[in-house]
Amino acid sequence: MEVPVKNQNGETVETVDLDDAVFSVPMNHSLVHQALVIYQANKRQGTHDTKTRAQVSGGGRKPWTQKHTGRARQGSIRAPQWRHGGVVFGPHPRDYRMALPRRMRRYALRCVLSDKARKQRFICLDTMDQVDGKTKSMVDLLAKLGVSGSTLLVTLGSEENVIQAAHNLKKVWTMPVNLLNAENLLTRENLIMTLEAARWAERVLSVEIHRRRDKVLAGEAAPMPAVEADPAEPVEEEDRAVNSVEPPVEQAEASAAEAANEPEETSGEA
Repeated sequence: MEVPVKNQNGETVETVDLDDAVFSVPMNHSLVHQALVIYQANKRQGTHDTKTRAQVSGGGRKPWTQKHTGRARQGSIRAPQWRHGGVVFGPHPRDYRMALPRRMRRYALRCVLSDKARKQRFICLDTMDQVDGKTKSMVDLLAKLGVSGSTLLVTLGSEENVIQAAHNLKKVWTMPVNLLNAENLLTRENLIMTLEAARWAERVLSVEIHRRRDKVLAGEAAPMPAVEADPAEPVEEEDRAVNSVEPPVEQAEASAAEAANEPEETSGEA
C-alpha cells in the first residue's frame, strides 16, 4: 500500500510502500468488537459492593410479635423489603479481566490500522523534530496538517517534547508504537505516525506468531532422544531375547551354517 509521507509543513515529500499484510487488511467487525469489549473490561476496577441483610447494621430483634397485631409478619427491619434494608443480588467485588489471544490481538490491530488508512485518517510524518515541547508548536503542526478532532500521535519511542507539547491539548494523545492497541485507535478519529514508527509496526505486525516450533510447523517432527540403559539395572532374559531377534532369513542361514560345522555324532553300538 502506497502512503504519502508529509513533512511538518504539511507538504508531501515522498511516497512509501507499506506492507499490505499490516495496512491493507479487510475489516473483521466481530473480531474488532470482541477486542474492544475485552480492552474496556480489563480497565474496570471491580470494587463495587453492596451489603446484604447479614451485613447491614441492626435488625437483630424481631420488630413485633408474630400474631395478633393486624400487620404483616416481619422478622427483621433489615430485610430487603424495608427501607435501609439489605440488597438482594447486588454487585460484589469481582475481576472483569478477560484474556485475548495474542494472534487475535495483533490481527485486530492490523484491521483498525488498515481501516484508518482506507478512510484517509492516517498521516505519516517524516519527523517531529520541530516540536519543542511548547503547546503552540503542536497546535501549529496540527493546523498545517489539516487535522481536527481527536488525534493520536504515535512515535517510535517516548519523546518528551512531543508528550509535553500535547499535554495541555484536550483531544490529542501521544503514545509509543510498542504500546499501540486497537482500543486506542478506535476511540480516536485521526492517527499520526512517524515514518520510523510505521516501519516498526510493519516489521513487527507482519510476522505471524506461532506457539509451536518451526520443525513441527514444517511437518518435520523432532527426533526422539535415545534412551540409554542404566548399567546398574539388570537386563531381563526376555528383554535380552527380544533385543537379539534376527530377521527370519538371516536366522535360518545362521542355523544352517552352525549345523554344517558341528561334527557328526557316532553311535556307540558295537
